[in-house]
Amino acid sequence: MLFVDKYRPKSLEELDYHQSLNERLISLAAHDDFPHTLFYGPSGAGKKTRITCLLRQLYGPATQKLKIDQRVFLNPSKRKIDVNIVSSNYHIELTPSDAGAYDRLVIQDILKEIAQTQQVDLNAKHRFKVVVINEADSLSRDAQSALRRTMEKYMGNLRLILCATSTSKIIAPIRSRCLLLRVGAPTEEEMTTVLRSVARKEKFHLPDEVATQICQDSGGNLRKATLVLEALRMQSPDLSGSLAIAKPDWETYCIKTAESILSEQSPARLLEVRSKLYELLVHAIPATLIIKTLTDHLLKRVDESLKAPIVEKAAFYELRCRTGSKVIFHLEAFVAQVMHMLKSFMMDMDFD
Repeated sequence: MLFVDKYRPKSLEELDYHQSLNERLISLAAHDDFPHTLFYGPSGAGKKTRITCLLRQLYGPATQKLKIDQRVFLNPSKRKIDVNIVSSNYHIELTPSDAGAYDRLVIQDILKEIAQTQQVDLNAKHRFKVVVINEADSLSRDAQSALRRTMEKYMGNLRLILCATSTSKIIAPIRSRCLLLRVGAPTEEEMTTVLRSVARKEKFHLPDEVATQICQDSGGNLRKATLVLEALRMQSPDLSGSLAIAKPDWETYCIKTAESILSEQSPARLLEVRSKLYELLVHAIPATLIIKTLTDHLLKRVDESLKAPIVEKAAFYELRCRTGSKVIFHLEAFVAQVMHMLKSFMMDMDFD
């Protein structure tokens, strides 16, 4: 079993950081008027782990006796849509965005079914069931509107826990009906504490410089840090010598794309970069992550005077990617803007 699963905290008391949030969740779980909640924050910050611990706090260890079902839904043209559902006697967890444009059907069918049934277990600590919705910020507006109606109508039997990376794509009526809980990325010290705890349980020594290297490479993503620690341990059991943290393939490809932008600015090169962007999107790399990775690499290589304008354009087009459709348009527009800046800068240098 991977370290990341083996040492995942099981209860709120075991969590190592965001102690004030943990205490708040413990006090919320003690009350029957538990609200709908929306957990948001960056990847690897511990949102799902906190939700699992919160469910245990609400109902006890029985929430970890899980079964996985595959439910089949029929869209209006009678095509089958498969959605995986993880459930216990007290909660159900699903990712409606797996159904793509038909996520509204999933929301309506499953939530109505759960909301119209009372809690069967008379010994349960609470009379309501919990529905955990992953990737809530990927839901269509139709699905979110359906969710809003369900939240109002079935509050007695049902509580929603939404999990999202950002609140920017979640409609205001849902945000206003939820308690918003931000799970921020852990600091380097907090990540080091967790990595040392894993090393202690596995009975090996983690040198300070290795811990620092892992934390810097992970950028606040604790899941990635734990996986990297395990990968390095496989390279060298005592973590000695020169250890290289391998970059994932998509990141290396993104860096090559940034190099293409820097080396030449022309319509032909823009066309070439477009095909590279399509390649990344086809392999399910989110557009916002592509922009971030490109920007990080570009900033290391460009003149000081270009850094602020590039960051400004990255922020502008990242928002466009989040709120608009056809992300390739916004990615390509970002690349074109950067190329224009680089070309203008070089021409100004030539004139000087």
